Amino acid sequence: MNANNLLSVAFPTLDEAQIRQLAGCTHAEPKLFRDGQTLFAVGERNMNFFVVKSGEVEIVDYTGDERKTIVVHRPGEFTGDISHLTGLPAVVSGIARGDCEVYEITGDALRQVLNRCPAISDIVLQAFIARRQLLRESPNFTGLRVIGSRYSPDTFRVRDFLSKNRILFTWVDVENDPNVDRLLRQFGVTESDTPVVACGSMLLLRNPSNRQLADAIGIRQPLEDLVYDLVVVGAGPAGLAAAVYGASEGLRTAILEQTAPGGQAGSSMRIENYLGFPTGLTGSELAGRAILQANKFGAHLSVPTLVNRLAFENAYTLVRLDGGETVTAKCLLIATGADYRRLGVPGADGFEGTGVYYAATLAEAHLCQGSQVVVVGGGNSAGQAAVFLSGHAHRVLILIRGDDLYKNMSSYLVRRIEQTPNIELLCNTTIRQMNGNGHLASVDIVQSQTGEERTVETPGVFSFIGADPRTSWLPPEIERDGKGFVRTGADLARSPYWTSGRQPLLLETSRPGVFAAGDVRSGSVKRVASAVGEGAMAVQFVHEHLRHM
Repeated sequence: MNANNLLSVAFPTLDEAQIRQLAGCTHAEPKLFRDGQTLFAVGERNMNFFVVKSGEVEIVDYTGDERKTIVVHRPGEFTGDISHLTGLPAVVSGIARGDCEVYEITGDALRQVLNRCPAISDIVLQAFIARRQLLRESPNFTGLRVIGSRYSPDTFRVRDFLSKNRILFTWVDVENDPNVDRLLRQFGVTESDTPVVACGSMLLLRNPSNRQLADAIGIRQPLEDLVYDLVVVGAGPAGLAAAVYGASEGLRTAILEQTAPGGQAGSSMRIENYLGFPTGLTGSELAGRAILQANKFGAHLSVPTLVNRLAFENAYTLVRLDGGETVTAKCLLIATGADYRRLGVPGADGFEGTGVYYAATLAEAHLCQGSQVVVVGGGNSAGQAAVFLSGHAHRVLILIRGDDLYKNMSSYLVRRIEQTPNIELLCNTTIRQMNGNGHLASVDIVQSQTGEERTVETPGVFSFIGADPRTSWLPPEIERDGKGFVRTGADLARSPYWTSGRQPLLLETSRPGVFAAGDVRSGSVKRVASAVGEGAMAVQFVHEHLRHM
């Protein structure tokens, strides 16, 4: 979509019939705001949605050093972006310019309109998505500021957490940003205090944990004190699909994610074989749209929320959280996916976040711009990373233990790699040692057949060497296979933990009412499409279990 089309989608004008329908569905009455009054402020949660009847509403960015006007809404136009549905704080403020009349609509009323009025829903949702895209791509929008060194693991962690949670921010690199000294003085901190997070003229946090950061910027939403029909643990493609289908079909649904929505797929910069997207899409785009869908239907997403363990009480599952809270569920879906295996190379642990990475996104690519980088692994994730990095790095070396890239990688990706001139494949090759002082400088590699060793200068190694399931938090009642993946299906009728008189359903674990989907499930196909399919299918089994409770 070109810039003009994006602007027209982002800022449509509703006609009189559409405004009457919107006001009628929500019983909204015109409300007068005087010149200079604030309709909503940056950082505000659960703000209302406004349709301009007369006058103007100025949308203002206060997050940078100077006040900036983003847009002015005139009669027929409306305020808001995806924050209205996700529950995230507002990133801008709305100010009356002159006296103006608006229809004021609450978030709950807006959600009802989006579910009941498809024509208006399409206009509003497309505008919300386009507005967030415009802000994300704008060089003039500041958002949060993260001040820290490219060689600091904590700076990388903070940036990574904000990026994966789709929070708008600007990184100020203390190594080379010309404004860094002024900003450090402005916020009353020194380089030793970094990383620091600031918003506008206010310092928020010094080197926060992910949980502290989430609480400070308002992205962590408290769970309601009720019994949920479905609790989903893990917000990768399987978990997000289950949340969308569960909430849209009337189930009280909560989804708990320990780091950020999207899972491994959320870090992919290009998925080209997902049905219905012939030009491909990023994992972040896919996850972002799924989150919007889930929130539109009323699912409750809680991030970051770490599940410590499960307990069972009568027919219910008790989900114990890191903060001591307990969430009660009639049905549970385990969709925690898998984590990429650590390299296990001497020196690797000391360079995590300062040269060793387990995802290839813009955050990592900026650190390796114009350099030579190394990708380890021969699966699709490694291939997608290599192709993406080839557009930022001077050269990409792919290291595989075997001698055939076609063995574990999709053919279209192998052909893409073969056609990319600055990607080189090194077969039968592994890393022996990592070197550097505070940050990665080089790696020693060895060719297993010839024994030849050489040193490769690089600031970045990207590892995709298989994955281990996130199942260490599960109790013995949930049976796993020899590799730790969750077992499901009819064979579990013979499990000592199976307590029902019926046969286990296809995605059901050894505990009735507890299901598993996606990469965490034993025997699953490790693809985005299959994970989405399993998440959707699990909801049908949830309905079947609930009918017999």
